[in-house]
Amino acid sequence: MQLGSINDVFTNELQDLHSAETQLVEALPKMAQAASAEELRKAFEHHLEETREHVRRLDEVMGQAGVSAGTEKCKGMQGLIEEGDKIVKAQGDSATKDAALIAAAQRVEHYEIAAYGTLRTLADELDMGDAKDLLDQTLDEESNADKLLTKIATGGLLKAGVNQRAKR
Repeated sequence: MQLGSINDVFTNELQDLHSAETQLVEALPKMAQAASAEELRKAFEHHLEETREHVRRLDEVMGQAGVSAGTEKCKGMQGLIEEGDKIVKAQGDSATKDAALIAAAQRVEHYEIAAYGTLRTLADELDMGDAKDLLDQTLDEESNADKLLTKIATGGLLKAGVNQRAKR
């Protein structure tokens, strides 16, 4: 990896995030299938559709920047997915497993939020306004996914969430 300029950092981060999102497209159906709470399953399915759109947007940004998909696999996402796979395969109380799935999914969301925030800032520094806007849109969706997972875990204002059911 050559890092001689901000553009090099942007290219590396863009390729890494593309790999991360591509891996997530493969992992989310397993998470959805493992979820017992319908609201959680639907959240995973919805985020799968969003993630497919995130890959499309990253492809668009790559085209704008003249960057091809990298050959390196994002090791950070690979590790997060491996942790999630352990939960998917785990046996036990369904509400408790859902709580663990939420925890794993939120680690992924936080990883993506950090990556998209960095990439958006780099696009701004490089005066890539269209790319910045696309990345900002995805960053908003990742933040909303994280908030939804928190709501499912805690149950919102009037009802018990997955975490409360798992305590029983």
